[in-house]
Amino acid sequence: MKRFFDLVVSVIILILLSPIMLSIAILVRIKLGSPIFFKQQRPGLHSKPFYFYKFRTMTNEKNKDGELLADQFRLTSFGKFLRKSSLDEFPQLINVIKGDISLVGPRPLLMDYIPLYTKEQARRHQVRPGITGWAQINGRNSISWGEKFELDVWYVENQSFFLDLKILFLTIKKVIKSEGIKHGDHATMPVFKGSLKNEKEY
Repeated sequence: MKRFFDLVVSVIILILLSPIMLSIAILVRIKLGSPIFFKQQRPGLHSKPFYFYKFRTMTNEKNKDGELLADQFRLTSFGKFLRKSSLDEFPQLINVIKGDISLVGPRPLLMDYIPLYTKEQARRHQVRPGITGWAQINGRNSISWGEKFELDVWYVENQSFFLDLKILFLTIKKVIKSEGIKHGDHATMPVFKGSLKNEKEY
């Protein structure tokens, strides 16, 4: 039922939003250049890798050593608007249709984080990741990594169709209020360095 719901809803939304997505793609090309999409390998169900898509929100500015600048220096005002409104997430509907992710589930993070998880935290990969999830409506980027993972595991243990509907409804409210986008002084979440160190740092 979950997969059927994901597929039907994603196709309908993708069709309805196609004019908006085309407009965003044109604006990204004009304001940020090419590529239009941010593409990155992420872990899916049982940590199986897949390519994750979003509209690009940052420049590729680098320092004198050829290293990318921190997120807050590469995130443009246009990019901030896309993130605040969650418009940058629309291409993930393609991932849902492909079966890489679900509408609801733990957010797909970086492949580099997999060996850093505790056994309990790794349980977040027992279900398909999602565009939104229990952690997103309970703090999003404003909470620590430890709190995020606890919420992700709670979802794994308590998932249901009606819980998914609740999460989708509350996600819309969160997006309208633009809550939990930043983490302290960071434009996004800081890098996860593992759970053996003080969680307050992350």
